[in-house]
Amino acid sequence: MKLYRDIYLRHPTKSDVEQLYSAHQAKHGFPGMLEWENCPNAWCGQFTRGDHGVPTVILEAVVSNDLWFWHAFFGMTGSNNDLNVLQASPIFNDILQCKAPEMSYVVNGNEYKYGYYLGDGIYPEYATFVKSYTFPTDDKRKMFKLAQESARKDVERAFGVLKQREKLRTVLTACVILHNMIIEKESMTICSYTTNDILNPPAVIQVGSPAYFSRVLEIQNRQNDGEDDDDDDGDDEEDDDGGDDVDDTGDDNDDD
Repeated sequence: MKLYRDIYLRHPTKSDVEQLYSAHQAKHGFPGMLEWENCPNAWCGQFTRGDHGVPTVILEAVVSNDLWFWHAFFGMTGSNNDLNVLQASPIFNDILQCKAPEMSYVVNGNEYKYGYYLGDGIYPEYATFVKSYTFPTDDKRKMFKLAQESARKDVERAFGVLKQREKLRTVLTACVILHNMIIEKESMTICSYTTNDILNPPAVIQVGSPAYFSRVLEIQNRQNDGEDDDDDDGDDEEDDDGGDDVDDTGDDNDDD
């Protein structure tokens, strides 16, 4: 990753910016447009679930007590519930295609051919799922409920460890670099890197300095001297035109 990051995950160079301006103005009609940042607004509803409030992507997983992931189905939008994900998941493909090993076990004198997964109440009444009791009515069921829910904590522990892994960030960065390599290989790139481009130039302004905060305000305000001059110095007709120009630019920036 160190070998390719500087080129395939570089900050836009002067040459890159020039090519992006030209391509995006020709394609979308937005002069000065660099990139599409964050999740597209039109997709937010698909990826947002009520209990999270932010766009998410679902990971369905099967985890053992040692936190080893035995199954991972990733990519469905966050607005889906567990049943929607299960219907699209390949989790039972090995059993359905007779590829899963037949390792029987015995419970209360009964022999079973395949193992099972622990799940919560939303899952269907499949033989491959063992769910807890919603309202246990006796001590036996209460004990089973505690044991089942305790065992399911393995998945939560695995997710907690996974989120803290620095390696996860490295893997995702590597995927982005490989993606950019493929785009270049398929001749789909807008920008062409040359050895004359200056990669990752040193910072001119240090983070936290007064000049840095002045730059923050300048970028947030999104105003320039030319627009102010039009408002102050133009005659009535120019004021109207200048005002329209400012309003239109503000709308475009808000939309972006």
